[in-house]
Amino acid sequence: VQLVESGGGLVQPGGSLRLSCAASGFTFSSYVMSWYRQAPGKERELVAAITSVGGSTNYADSMKGRFTISRDNAKNTVYLQMNSLKPEDTDVYYCKARAYVGKMYVYWGQGTQVTVSS
Repeated sequence: VQLVESGGGLVQPGGSLRLSCAASGFTFSSYVMSWYRQAPGKERELVAAITSVGGSTNYADSMKGRFTISRDNAKNTVYLQMNSLKPEDTDVYYCKARAYVGKMYVYWGQGTQVTVSS
């Protein structure tokens, strides 16, 4: 099982980034996919989530209207489009896969750094 995030980097305030998370080794289309973020010394927090067929999404309040989560089940990939980035969005962003198939399965990616700074 692998979740590989990409697309992070350094961006100026007000800029945009699109993160990608490529999945392999499990039935991607059966899993709820989420993005989380974590700053040093802080708890990991939910950014956005999308259901297995993409019919429903939810966002943390501070990301609503700025971030958009989407998925392409044919490519086994989930995306996070981030617009109007702020310095406080600087964090490591993680991809998470979750499904209940007889028992709970949870997988995490290794994270990608996003730095918003002028």
